[in-house]
This record gives sequence, structure tokens and C-alpha cells, in this order.
Amino acid sequence: MVKEIERAGFPIVHMCNLIPVSKTVGANRIVPTISIPYPLGDPGTSKEDQWKLRYHRTKVAVEALATDIEEQTVFKV
Repeated sequence: MVKEIERAGFPIVHMCNLIPVSKTVGANRIVPTISIPYPLGDPGTSKEDQWKLRYHRTKVAVEALATDIEEQTVFKV
């Protein structure tokens, strides 16, 4: 699905924790997440820490949308 949306001219960021799978399906902009059940959070931390974590990962994803790339890119978080 990610490839088809990009082919239509819309940049997409694939946020996932299984980077090799994301690469295999052809995602171009990849932002690593935390885990499968909690991709943007960690229920073992405080709400404030979770908010900071989510804010940071979402910021990286938005910046990835604005980044021109030539090949598959995994953005550092």
C-alpha cells in the first residue's frame, strides 16, 4: 500500500519496529518505533515520558515527509 500511495505522488512515512519487513515491502521513508503492541509508547513509563517519546517520534516522521530522498531511508530517532 505504501508503494502505491508514493507512486501516486504522495510522500509516506512508514513507522514500524520491524525495519527489515518495512524495507521488503518497499517503504521509502522508515521511522523506527518502540514495539508491536505499543509502537509510540511504553506503558511502563510515566505519562509525561510517553508524551515526550510520542512527540519526538512524530516530529521525526513529519521531518521525514519533508526530506527529499533517492533511496530507502531509515531515519534515526
